[in-house]
Amino acid sequence: MSLIKFFSTNGHLDRVDFKGALLAGQAPDKGLYMPEMFPSLSPETIRNFPQMSYHQIAYQVIKPYLGDLVEESALEEMLKDAYSYEVPLERVYDGKYLLRLDRGPTCSFKDFAARLMGRLMQYFLKEEGRSMIILTATSGDTGSAVAHAFYGLENIKVIVLFPEREVTERQRRQMTTLGENIYPLAVTGKFDDCQALVKQAFVDPELKGLELSSANSINVGRLLPQAVYYFYAHSRVAPGGEEVVFSVPSGNFGDLMGGLIALKMGLPVKKFVAATNENDEFPRFMQTGVYEPIRPSRNCISNAMNVGHPSNLARLFSLYGGQMDETGQVARQPDLSAMREEIYAVSISDEETRQTIREAYSQYKVLLEPHGAVGWAGLVRYLKEFGDWSPAVSLETADPAKFPDEIVRLTGVNPSLPPAMASLDEKEENFLNMDGSYASLKDYLKGFF
Repeated sequence: MSLIKFFSTNGHLDRVDFKGALLAGQAPDKGLYMPEMFPSLSPETIRNFPQMSYHQIAYQVIKPYLGDLVEESALEEMLKDAYSYEVPLERVYDGKYLLRLDRGPTCSFKDFAARLMGRLMQYFLKEEGRSMIILTATSGDTGSAVAHAFYGLENIKVIVLFPEREVTERQRRQMTTLGENIYPLAVTGKFDDCQALVKQAFVDPELKGLELSSANSINVGRLLPQAVYYFYAHSRVAPGGEEVVFSVPSGNFGDLMGGLIALKMGLPVKKFVAATNENDEFPRFMQTGVYEPIRPSRNCISNAMNVGHPSNLARLFSLYGGQMDETGQVARQPDLSAMREEIYAVSISDEETRQTIREAYSQYKVLLEPHGAVGWAGLVRYLKEFGDWSPAVSLETADPAKFPDEIVRLTGVNPSLPPAMASLDEKEENFLNMDGSYASLKDYLKGFF
């Protein structure tokens, strides 16, 4: 059995192992699963990471949470298969780097979590002879990464809800051109509306027979793989074990939670910069201690970060001794001084995002897309306020080719299409439109009984 148990951020008494948390997606009281403890990687183990490949580091980080739930050889094979692409660190200037998380099959950082998650789910479901429906909401890249990671799996169907007006055409096509076991739904409304619909379906007793689970970052199976690339980046830019500043473009805050998990496991971090777009509910909380969700969320050019109430703040609050429910109600305040010690939160406007894209290209010939630009602008703001620090790593979360109109307008450069996206425009799309009511989603889901 796995030694590490997972609890609900809403306080449900039951504890589950990783397999139970992964397949359930969300706790029965609508809370999110969190590990009761974080295994500590020794300084010696971390010192060996510069000599290891990405999948070997992933094994060291993820294995402690699984215990003996997965055979060692099977886990090694899954990791090697999931991480079969480059993870480049691009030096911009001095000791400042971009971590390019855009080389997977859907050219998004979501590939890192979705590919391993799909393989683990399939492993556990085959073990039990079960099938499952993955119900997930996306603000841009999650949907395509999950759809590709689970595409063609016999025992899993995937239903993806996306806001019809707030994803780019290429993001949409990555979800809607697959077919087979992938069912995309274009929802009238915002990402927060899609996410609320998904959460409601999970706790609907009339849908219990559907075996629903989630591949959003509400699923803890998404977070643990995201801790890996912080260890990997550290091993490449700070092989001597120095502390690193990480700047993280933050929407639903799963990416930042991955970094904080790495920190709790022993990663030497100077500071996390949590860089949001104009949906600034978290930076305002860090300043005032008062949490106020933004409803409806603000529509910014970094569309995957248009989240007015990030689900993972429940985990973030829990990590620092607080408690927040799924609606954003704070039952217990976290230790704000401890949060401020480890996290610097900043909001970047669309105007600043565009200026950052222009300047990064004109000064360094570095092509940023809007989400990566928010992260880079956040790092620049941090360094100006607190003084220079190296090494520093900013996360670039998607390929610029996903946002060609904005990039061309700002830099005059038409980003080249990666091979994974080259044939998208020629493929036929297949998706349904749905209003934003829960009754409509429920009627649709009943068709899967």
